[in-house]
Order: sequence, then C-alpha cells, then structure tokens
Amino acid sequence: MDFVMSSPLVNTDSEPTPASRVRVLVADDDPGSCRFLCDGLDVMGARTEACLDGATALQRARAEPFDLLLLDCRMPGAGALQILTALREDERARSAESIAVATTAELEPGARQSLLDAGFSQILLKPCGLAELQKVLALVQPERQAAGMLDDQAALTASGDATTMRALRLLLREELALLHQELDALSRDPAGFGERLHRLRSSCGFCGAATLSIQTVLLQRQLLQRGATPIALARFRRALLATLQVLDN
Repeated sequence: MDFVMSSPLVNTDSEPTPASRVRVLVADDDPGSCRFLCDGLDVMGARTEACLDGATALQRARAEPFDLLLLDCRMPGAGALQILTALREDERARSAESIAVATTAELEPGARQSLLDAGFSQILLKPCGLAELQKVLALVQPERQAAGMLDDQAALTASGDATTMRALRLLLREELALLHQELDALSRDPAGFGERLHRLRSSCGFCGAATLSIQTVLLQRQLLQRGATPIALARFRRALLATLQVLDN
C-alpha cells in the first residue's frame, strides 16, 4: 500500500516547478525509514531518489548532482561518513559540494561533533517528523522557508522586550544591506569573512533570524573546511535577501 502524506507545514500556494525542485539522494538500508524520508520530502516539493546500500549511494552521488544528501550512518557497503569522505576527496564527483545530512537511530557521545567536523551540515535522528524534514530541506532552500525567517518569541527572549527587539532588527537590516553589497569582496578574504559571519551569528540570535543563522553556521564551517564555494555563497545570499525582505515587511 502506498504511503499518502499531507502536511500543514507545506505552502501549496507556491509549488516549485520541476526544474526548480530540490534533488535529494536518500540512502538508508531500512526500507521503512527510506520510504518515509522520501515520501515526506516529496510532499514538500523535493525530487528524491532512494538507495538501500552505501555503495549504490556513492555511485549515484558521483554520477549525479544532488542538492542534498541524506545518508544513514550504518549501511552495507559504506556508511554516511565513508560516503561523504569519498565524495569530498573526488573532484570529479557531481555531488562533491552537496549539503549532506547524516541520519541515525542512535547517536553515541561525541559522534555528533565528529560528524559535523567531517562536513555534515546536520544530524537527523530517526524516527523523525515532517517538521524535522522541513528544517533539513531549509538547508538548501532557505528562501522557501518564510515561516522560519524571523522567530519573534526567540527574539523577545534574547532581547528582553519588544522595543529593544525592533531596534535590534533595524540594526540587523542595515547590517544585511551592507553585507550584501560587500559579499563578493568578502568571499575573497576568508579571515575577514569569517569574522563578519561570527558577528552576524550574534545579531541573528538577538533578532530571532533563525534561517539566516543556520546558513551562517553552514558557511562558517565551509570556510574552515573547503573555502566558500559559489554554491554555498549563492545559498547564503538567498537566505540573506529573503531575511531582508521579511524585515522590510
């Protein structure tokens, strides 16, 4: 029997065209988990491909340019860490620069940081719900996650009161407008760029700019590991502009 999903989290007013749909490789040797992840992402507008073993997943990621990789930590042939390491070391791999998320049913102490240090952008614990899947999808489609652009409750908790929150958001708006103008130049100055991103994370926290904060962290990691690639810069720029648009409304 086919799974049928519907989610109140999905914005059906702006369905993506086939050409704009995010391509996701889902690798999991548990058929039930693999089916849930694929169906959940499909209903959110992604275009998924399933693999039930690590060797096949590595082969497909080398041959095809996926936007997002969901890789189970334990699979026959190769686990998430082995797959990502092989991809990052292979300049000809079509998905060498893809955002990667490790999935696992259990996480040993210290394993989370090890996976993040290896290049994974996030760790997804199974079983998970559609809300967690949408957060994963926001890693590659920040501009489509308008609901997470500004979190008023988080901002009020951080800033203390509504007046301070509004003042800080005005400052953030000025900071983002300037950063957008300087982004190309900063991308050629890793040290200076890293410092700006460090300050931006603090501003995002006080203003409840959740989606931009996530993209800032991802770009910081990439700067340290591989440098700022055009794909990573474009993704960060989209999150920055989407946040600016929300701040202006």
